[in-house]
Amino acid sequence: MTFVSLEVCAGAGGQATGLEAAGFGHTALVEIDRDCCATLRLNRPAWDVVETDLNAFDGRAHRGIDLLAGGLPCPPFSKAGKQLGQDDERNLFPAALRLVDETRPKAVMIENVRGFLDAVFEDYRGFLRQQLHLMGYEAHWRLLNASDYGVPQLRPRVVIVALRHDIKDAFEWPTPNPTDAPTVGAALLDLMQEKGWAGAVQWAERADEIAPTLVGGSKKHGGPDLGPTRAKKAWASLGVDGMGIADDVPTADFLGMPRLTVRMAARLQGFNDSWQFHGKKTAAYRQVGNAFPPPVARAVASKVREAMIAKARSSLRLAG
Repeated sequence: MTFVSLEVCAGAGGQATGLEAAGFGHTALVEIDRDCCATLRLNRPAWDVVETDLNAFDGRAHRGIDLLAGGLPCPPFSKAGKQLGQDDERNLFPAALRLVDETRPKAVMIENVRGFLDAVFEDYRGFLRQQLHLMGYEAHWRLLNASDYGVPQLRPRVVIVALRHDIKDAFEWPTPNPTDAPTVGAALLDLMQEKGWAGAVQWAERADEIAPTLVGGSKKHGGPDLGPTRAKKAWASLGVDGMGIADDVPTADFLGMPRLTVRMAARLQGFNDSWQFHGKKTAAYRQVGNAFPPPVARAVASKVREAMIAKARSSLRLAG
């Protein structure tokens, strides 16, 4: 069976590639950031990438899609911001609700930060649930850790799934992988060894935990690094210098703590090594750090697809 999605706030393609791996084609991908749009086009020239503000996007041409998906901006709900929620001008949940009404998909899948579940947003969560219910959807949300799905990084994220009432009973959340995610050392050893760094194996033995959450930051801040002081200390305990992003892997005579390259960060985020990022180092790392890990998107989307298949088979049996 063929399933199609419309993805909004597509970013650099983390969720898009996860949906692709789960069996969803893309009718369009909507994204406002120019570098992200260039990345999507670079890797998937056939995709219809729409570079525009979500508030200006009309979804009516996509009515009847299977899935409306997106990673809505995190700052309105992030502890790193002021947690203004619905009062934040960057809050795009109203636009998402409008698109649900315009497209009437079988299911909706939205990713956001852990702060979305904070008590201060209880009323807003209730409002969203009610609005979706009025349109014929039952909404659920769950906090998922990327490391439970094979990503070598903690990265807790909230995933909201809203299903049309006729398929809601067929959906189940994905179960965590039975094996632990790779450590930073195991995930990156081959890259650290690429230019013959003599200390790579010893470094990998020290980097024997999964990574802290990567932080992408915003265009308002300066160059790329691995986050606030607490995060940098956590990276240092793994033998990684979090003060910046390296242009290249360590050379044979390298001494000290290595920095991550954009490719290393992308691997820790769950991207395939073949996925390229458009732009200079700062822009590329920002795309990586703000992405939704593809393996997590794939795990959830696969369950959404299974629910749709179960509904389709049930309808065929009834018709027969």
